[in-house]
Amino acid sequence: MADRFVHETLPQRVVFAAGDARSALEAEVGALGARRAMVIASDRDAARVDAIVAGLPDVVRHTEVVMHVPVEVAKRARAVAAQQDVDAVVAVGGGSTTGLAKAVALTTGVPVVAVPTTFSGSEATDVWGLTEDGVKTTGVDRRVLPRSVVYDATLLTTLPTDATVASGLNALAHGVDAMWGPRADPIDRALAEEGIRALRDGLVGAVGDRGASDTVDDVERTLYGAYLAAVAFASAGSAMHHKICHVLGGMFDLPHAPTHAVVLPYVLAFNAPNAPDAAARIARALGADDAVAGLTDLGTRVSAPTALKDLGMPESGIEAAVPRILDAIPGDNPTPVTEPALTALLRAAYEGDDL
Repeated sequence: MADRFVHETLPQRVVFAAGDARSALEAEVGALGARRAMVIASDRDAARVDAIVAGLPDVVRHTEVVMHVPVEVAKRARAVAAQQDVDAVVAVGGGSTTGLAKAVALTTGVPVVAVPTTFSGSEATDVWGLTEDGVKTTGVDRRVLPRSVVYDATLLTTLPTDATVASGLNALAHGVDAMWGPRADPIDRALAEEGIRALRDGLVGAVGDRGASDTVDDVERTLYGAYLAAVAFASAGSAMHHKICHVLGGMFDLPHAPTHAVVLPYVLAFNAPNAPDAAARIARALGADDAVAGLTDLGTRVSAPTALKDLGMPESGIEAAVPRILDAIPGDNPTPVTEPALTALLRAAYEGDDL
């Protein structure tokens, strides 16, 4: 354990309420004293969203949700918030939905309440992201941290298997990055290890052939792991893995969670030899003797995506992305990142090479 470190815990209420999102959300918005809420949610599941927000006193619906939060989309959402004089933002959905709510909060200071329907983890961080002209910019600001999070596992039991897997591995990536992020400390690593363990157990159960009651338990375990990993990540800061994925996502409009799922094993294999304590923690959490082997085995068991080329990334994008990624990766990464090494990593992830 380090002799000296400073750990900061973000202030946030977290409510686990399986099967009771409506009542829990009503209570959380009520605790804010909000009178008029802007509900940000895709129109793909309007009936379910209507049921969740039915207890709120006055609702303005906003359905324009776009991956990676383009600046123009954020501007339109902010304009709606101002025109409608809302005093709370409720995000019901995945990371893109929460990201848009954060974009509104960033400039307005209006509090956010999140009801996640994936395992994105964005709801537990004070990190925001906006994309413009193929460049994704991220930052940290306390205004974007949701005041409350309502986790209802029943909302995720119908999530398609491929989305469950990609989203869960995206969450697991928060735990891995938290092991060696620029501000990582012993508390972050402890939270990350427990988060990875819960994510591994939950994912293996959630994508298997099990009964409905077991599925709810597995989803709730996965949500618990996603929350812990995201809390650790928020404290430790964004490291190599997230810097790579943010650049690739912004440049090539790649699907967020699958990109993280593909890239993660290659980053872990790159850093593990020079981060033995972190690698040992990750291996323990995955129930394996070796971290990379454990993650590879998990990916195989849940049929994780394996190649960037399958996600729509052009082969020419490897060379184009390297300079931007090199500029973004923290200088204290466990393994020094050179242009040839990064190019080789991206090439392997592009092709889906065996580790």
